[in-house]
Amino acid sequence: MSIKGVMFDFSGTLLRIEPVERWLRGGLEAHGRLVLKDSEIAACADRLARMGAQPGGPTPHEVPAHLADLWRDRDLTDDCHRACFTALAREARLPDPALADALYERTFRPEAWHPYPDTRDVLAALRRRGVPTAVVSNIGWDLRPVFDFHDLTQYVDVFVLSYETGAKKPDPRIFQLACDSLGLPPDSVLMVGDDPEADTGAAALGCPVRLVEPLAADARPDALTAVLDLL
Repeated sequence: MSIKGVMFDFSGTLLRIEPVERWLRGGLEAHGRLVLKDSEIAACADRLARMGAQPGGPTPHEVPAHLADLWRDRDLTDDCHRACFTALAREARLPDPALADALYERTFRPEAWHPYPDTRDVLAALRRRGVPTAVVSNIGWDLRPVFDFHDLTQYVDVFVLSYETGAKKPDPRIFQLACDSLGLPPDSVLMVGDDPEADTGAAALGCPVRLVEPLAADARPDALTAVLDLL
């Protein structure tokens, strides 16, 4: 069967969050009560990256045992998501524990997210061709304002978010919900993502899957363009 619809992952596929050090500087600015040297900021950013404290950023080198349950369930509710990532940030020996909340709030800032160079062109081309699209994301907060800010919402037919559905990738249920929302059978809906474990869960339904690398936004100029060749 030919491809008639496309599901996209969010983070690392369509958009990428800013580098950890820039994220930290934004959090410090919002916190407003700390002045750190550049060397201190660099060292703190490295600890945050190692802990995987930035949503959408590097994964933890090792999840502390006492946070294992939170990490496992982080994308199922907004409360669990916040608790998980603020706890990971505090594990990074922040100069002030209250900075963890400022950093987490920074994640919601649309300007902290950058579309890949070909994101708009690919989504617009799909819309012109009449191919419906869904964003299917493991996430604990509402990403729609990010798409609004970057003027991308007009190209997305449906958002299927784990914390709203109670199911997360690779659970086939979340992909089935997206396919049902698009009104298409799974074998005609392509899944495009960056996670070889989570996003390939769509294959259990018969969806074709295409993986891209979750590089920095400016380091991956045209990986999504290949999607158009698959239609």
